[in-house]
Parts: sequence; structure tokens; C-alpha cells
Amino acid sequence: MDGKGPIAAVVPGSFDPVTSGHLDIIERAAGSFQRVIVAVGANPSKNPMFTLSERCEILHEVCGPFPNVEVDILDGLLVEFARSHGALVIVKGLRAVSDFEYEFQQALMNSHMAPDIETFFLMARPEHLFLSSSLIKNVASLGGPITGLVPPTVERRLLDKIE
Repeated sequence: MDGKGPIAAVVPGSFDPVTSGHLDIIERAAGSFQRVIVAVGANPSKNPMFTLSERCEILHEVCGPFPNVEVDILDGLLVEFARSHGALVIVKGLRAVSDFEYEFQQALMNSHMAPDIETFFLMARPEHLFLSSSLIKNVASLGGPITGLVPPTVERRLLDKIE
């Protein structure tokens, strides 16, 4: 890097569904980098509720207010995705120590494969510390309230899927 800071950053995740916590991390990254690419990964082990294309469509909608944010599908290694998009930074949100342990291990592997790509960790805001996509899906499927925990469009789509 030339001392001016990186121009592009990648915010990866499965975003099934995107939560208010995810959106906060994306917004904060958009305020720190000239270009942010939201990388939507398949992650079939998480039993997705939304298809990849639905998740991308939702992210395009909720990221609309941020003109420097793009959305693309992540297929393969994250560091290769970052390189192919001209990004030298991966931005990850952290909620708890358990997140840190997993994300730190991932960051070390990414650094091993691509020493020129840095990982930046952003701490979740206190109001988002407990949020996870799987918890949101569980609460919604049991009829619990999710208003404010996800963007309104996500709430509508999630409730439609459950019905």
C-alpha cells in the first residue's frame, strides 16, 4: 500500500438473511473505503432459507443508499475473490470472543495465502451483539418479533418464506 489507504474492501458473508448488524458493518465499511464489495457466499452447511440470487437481490435493495457498495456472488477462495475485485482488505464484523477465535483463524489462513490482503475487524455495536441470521430465522419461524433486527424488506420476505 502507498500510505493512502486501500481503495476497495470486501465484506463477505452468507447473509441468510441480512441482519441490521450486517447492514451496520457494510455501512461503516462504506464510510471507510472508496469501494465496498459485499461477497455473498453459498455456505450450504447453514441450510439457507434464501437462494443466492434472492440474497443478492435483497442486498442490492438494502445497500441502495450506499453508492460505493456493490454486491457479487463469492464462489471459491475469499482472497482470490478480493484480488479479482481489486480489493486489498477483507472487513469482518465481530460480536463475541467466539467470533474472534473463528475469524482470527480465517484471517491467518487468508494472510498465509495472500500476505498482501489485510483483514480489518469491526466490533459490532452493542445493540447488534446478539444478532445472528440463524437466531433471526428461528425466532421468526416461531412467531416471535424481528422488527428492527432486520431491514423491513428482509422482515417481509422472511415472513413470506415462513408462511
